[in-house]
Amino acid sequence: MMQLYGVLPAIRNMKDFERVLESEMPIIILLETRIAQLNQLVKLIRKKNKKILVHGDLINGLKVDQYGMEFLIRDVKIDGVISTRANVISMAKKNNIVAIQRLFAIDSSAIEKNLELVMKTQPDYIEVLPGIVPSIIQEIIDKTGIPVIAGGLIKTEEDVDHALNSGAKAITTSRAELWKIK
Repeated sequence: MMQLYGVLPAIRNMKDFERVLESEMPIIILLETRIAQLNQLVKLIRKKNKKILVHGDLINGLKVDQYGMEFLIRDVKIDGVISTRANVISMAKKNNIVAIQRLFAIDSSAIEKNLELVMKTQPDYIEVLPGIVPSIIQEIIDKTGIPVIAGGLIKTEEDVDHALNSGAKAITTSRAELWKIK
């Protein structure tokens, strides 16, 4: 399994895509794109010998069902997927790509329901949003034993440090100024 650590660039626009493509960052996360652009973007990423993770739920024009996942895995050849959906995580695991379950920590009830789902799907990683609540990061690690990635609302180097010091293995951020943090 691919090991995720440190700050991972999460791309929302072409300007940032071009910037991270020329960087030394070994992994790129595509958050928002169109299905018509996806193959070309992945080809560019592959030419730079980088790994690609996509947020399946945010690809415009793609229904992330069995056939959508088949397209991502066999045709696009992604290295991993991020999703809130259990069926997507299960399909990723069956196909031996990195499976990242996105969990929104909006309140105690949502966390408990998401943890039940996580225990059934057993993703490789859990991405916790917002990633700025250290006690929630540690609680999820303690309850699941699954590595956590912190994402959402991480705005400063201090936020990155707090999340990593709380046990997160990695940080996802679309803030280019944080991509240089080791």
